[in-house]
Amino acid sequence: MIINATTNGVEIALLEDKKLVELHHEKADASFAVGDLYLGKVKKLIPGLNAAFIDVGFEKDAFLHYTDLSPYARSVLKFTQLAIQQKDNEVLDFSKFEVEPEIVKTGKISEVIKGKPEILVQILKEPIAAKGPRLSCEISLPGRFVVITPFNDIVAVSKKIHSSEERKRLQKIIDAIKPKNFGVIVRTAAEGKNTAELHEDLSQLIQTWKSIQQNLKAAKAPAKILSEQDKTTSILRDLLTEDFNRIVINDRNVYNDTRSYIQKIAPEKADIVTNHVNGVPVFDQFGITKQVKAAFGKTVNLPSGAYLIIEHTEALHVIDVNSGYKSVSNNQEENALATNLEAAEEIARQLRLRDIGGIIVVDFIDMKLPDNKKKLQEAMDGFMRPDRAKHAVLPISKFGLMQITRQRMRPEMSINTSEICPSCNGTGKVAPTLLLVDEIENRLNYLVTHKHKNLTINVHPYLYSHLTKGLFSIAWKWNRKYKTRIRVKSNPDYYLTEFHFFDAQEEEIKF
Repeated sequence: MIINATTNGVEIALLEDKKLVELHHEKADASFAVGDLYLGKVKKLIPGLNAAFIDVGFEKDAFLHYTDLSPYARSVLKFTQLAIQQKDNEVLDFSKFEVEPEIVKTGKISEVIKGKPEILVQILKEPIAAKGPRLSCEISLPGRFVVITPFNDIVAVSKKIHSSEERKRLQKIIDAIKPKNFGVIVRTAAEGKNTAELHEDLSQLIQTWKSIQQNLKAAKAPAKILSEQDKTTSILRDLLTEDFNRIVINDRNVYNDTRSYIQKIAPEKADIVTNHVNGVPVFDQFGITKQVKAAFGKTVNLPSGAYLIIEHTEALHVIDVNSGYKSVSNNQEENALATNLEAAEEIARQLRLRDIGGIIVVDFIDMKLPDNKKKLQEAMDGFMRPDRAKHAVLPISKFGLMQITRQRMRPEMSINTSEICPSCNGTGKVAPTLLLVDEIENRLNYLVTHKHKNLTINVHPYLYSHLTKGLFSIAWKWNRKYKTRIRVKSNPDYYLTEFHFFDAQEEEIKF
């Protein structure tokens, strides 16, 4: 993990085998991030959508659908009012809170929310494009090993922990230490952890819930009640595994915060955190800038010569796979499979890197054999497995298309990698190249008549080839014509129509 702290915020790059797979950007003034808790005010109920619009302080009202209400929505409404009405010397004892009956799954929002009450909500999706945030009343507070969900008493263990004995052990520990009115989800990272470690994690989350109660006291909607941890810490919390072997940070304060956080959650991993003090920008040092420029264009080139075209529409994303000049054998089917497998790996990386969500349609190179289509789907499933976002991959259709759905939690990462052409400054028009040699000669004539000798002309490599081509080249003719030494040098940093004159002391002659 490479962390680049700037004045505008923090950029976080995740590399696997030196290859960029995720890129996160947290602005310094970030708000309405996933996980933030707000006290919102119901503005309007829409029975036709079975949803409500809630004012949480964003320029557009946030959206709360009935399916995101949580079975304990009535308890959330009741708790919100009680917490707001607390007096200064009062402390709401959550263990004595009377939980209301659950709502039915197929009910109507108007039956649960009446009038325009204030309600505690959590950001489920950040504002995207013209849409306000999407909300949930199913409050959850994530820790390193457990996630707590107030208002229920359910204990659930991650299905990724395969050992039935370990699952039973964790269930037994949590049942013994869990306070009343809190549900607990045991995360995969809890596997093998002892009671003390789980209890400490749970205690910190209970303390966070108490601070939420305190922040609700006398609050007026709309108001932010609790911010999710900064993105650096939350990504470490969700991603840090035994596989991590290096975290590089270019800012001393972020380095100290990160190191102390890791010291607390995984002391044996503290030494993997290093502070980048080299004069070279940290993203340049690890080749991230170059990878970003290569990965975020409309066309993505693959090592074999094949390439992807990525197009975005309002409704979906379309990816076209082109074979380029790749050829592994004389067999067309084998070539198609090899190219498709290479493309599938890059597509899985691109979805994570750009955080592309919604419906993705991939037009792979046509294959005839059903076995090859199955191999491609299985490979795609495998490449998508490390992706933390919920996703589904459908088999290839009879039209040769693969459909993928992927959860999008934040706005899509879009980086403009195009640069303004230095020749035309973005206008799309340049001086006729046929006149360029004439322009150089006119300036050369001016300099020679003003007693300049031993001149050097620096030009783009293409122009250099044109001026020095052949035995009796243009440059040779200039030497003969002006009876002085004129050298032509190539400079690959110049744009096509750029040229500069230098005198005998190698100082540039300005016009």
